[in-house]
Amino acid sequence: MQHSPGSTVLVVDDVAASRYAMGAVLQRAGHRVVPVASGGEALIELDVRLRDGTLPDVALVDVGLPDMSGFELCRRVRAQPTMAALPVVHFSAAATAPGDRCRGLDAGGDAYLTVPAEPREIQAVVRAAVRGARRTTGAETAVHRLTLLAESVITVQAARCPRELATAAAEGTARLTASPAVVFVVGPDGEPYRGSARGRPADADSDAHQAAARLVTRLAEGRTGVHTTVVPAPLWPAGIFRRGVEEDARVTVATTQDGRTTVCLATPARPTAVGDPADDGLRARLAQATALAAEPLLMYQVERHVALTLQRSFLPRPHKLPHLPGVDIVVRYVPASEQTEIGGDFYAALRTRDGVLTAVGDVVGHSLDAATVMVEIRHALRAYCVDESDPVVLAARLDRMLQEYHPDVTATVCLALVDPGSGRVRVANAGHIPPLILRAGGDARYADACGPLLGLGLARPPATEFRLHRADRLLMVTDGLIETRGIPITTSMDQLRTAAADAPPGLDTLCDVLLGCFGHDREDDIAMLALRLEPV
Repeated sequence: MQHSPGSTVLVVDDVAASRYAMGAVLQRAGHRVVPVASGGEALIELDVRLRDGTLPDVALVDVGLPDMSGFELCRRVRAQPTMAALPVVHFSAAATAPGDRCRGLDAGGDAYLTVPAEPREIQAVVRAAVRGARRTTGAETAVHRLTLLAESVITVQAARCPRELATAAAEGTARLTASPAVVFVVGPDGEPYRGSARGRPADADSDAHQAAARLVTRLAEGRTGVHTTVVPAPLWPAGIFRRGVEEDARVTVATTQDGRTTVCLATPARPTAVGDPADDGLRARLAQATALAAEPLLMYQVERHVALTLQRSFLPRPHKLPHLPGVDIVVRYVPASEQTEIGGDFYAALRTRDGVLTAVGDVVGHSLDAATVMVEIRHALRAYCVDESDPVVLAARLDRMLQEYHPDVTATVCLALVDPGSGRVRVANAGHIPPLILRAGGDARYADACGPLLGLGLARPPATEFRLHRADRLLMVTDGLIETRGIPITTSMDQLRTAAADAPPGLDTLCDVLLGCFGHDREDDIAMLALRLEPV
């Protein structure tokens, strides 16, 4: 005789003899029986078993209970989402009218038995109820897990950098498997990016993670596609999922067709569990999606590194600035956050025949191309300064250079020619934030200097002139320091002016205070130059 091995049946009947007889029939069929005498006892028993994770597979409920009807008990069970899927079979020893059967079904019951009944009929009804519940639960579980997979793939595809990608994939893996998860994304250069979820893993820079990343690379050597395997604890470093714990790992490794990118999803392997093909299939699909999303992010990471290296190689480091007689100069350069492309921000401080020329500018756009054009502008400015120091003339020459060699590119720049002896300053501004003049008495105002962007071929206005005193400071910045989506640039400029006015004396202190106020997780690069005349 076929039966559902291991099924647990809750029998709710206030008549002891009837409970015994029903239990005997079910036990002979291989079921485990939990007998209770009332609806209240049934609810208590279900609540205890719910907390223990041992809910019965089906409940046989007498409709004529002493404290509540079997129909009411069924309604109360169905009202609790955690028990709503429990199949309920009503039974009655009294004469059954069609209306009683209808009431049972309307209350949420799955079947109705009239007892006494043939043992085979009771056993068949129980088997059918369990089968139906398992089919329904299985289908609901499959739909739920596919939904989790779809949500995880969407999150993975929205990642903006390799580390964010690894974290998104780890969180998706943890949701699919209901366990701690660690994900490694390894690019062509061999650098691993790690993400974790639900566990308490060892520190990110620990030897354990480095060893795991090396193992992942070896598992992927010479293979493409996706494969899942269990790595035993002696080979899988301890502490990856839970700090200080040694455990087997179930790893799913996906390698792109060209073999340049590898993704590994790792979770603790359950000691007594056999791999579920459906589970492995979901993991494989998430691993594939993560590998596909990783390729453009890693390519961008390489381009970003090249652009950043290019900028840093051509922008003099603060401690390597040339000494310019008569002025003290401090500079800062902060690249955009990792999720954002490198732009074309730059600064310059050059000696000319008429004084010191300072410049801060920004090539419009974000890419390696923008960084390359920035280098050209900076070199052109250095060359022009050999026989020319007028900032308006220099701005016009840069404008013509862009039109000639980069007709599709525009840039902003602010040029300030400072005479250290007299303190006279002449400014030419091309679409940039004007210099901020910080007087010794605490007054702060922007120089009244404006003009069209470079690259448009428009006429340039005369230079703006003012004088700096020995205790004054001049601040020049790119808009990456203060520009914020949804906030007018004029508002951000007012905030910068107020913060600069309240900053303590000193050039380094001024730059550090402003970066502390505005320079966190910016979407654009930041270039900053602060200047004052040397004391006599």
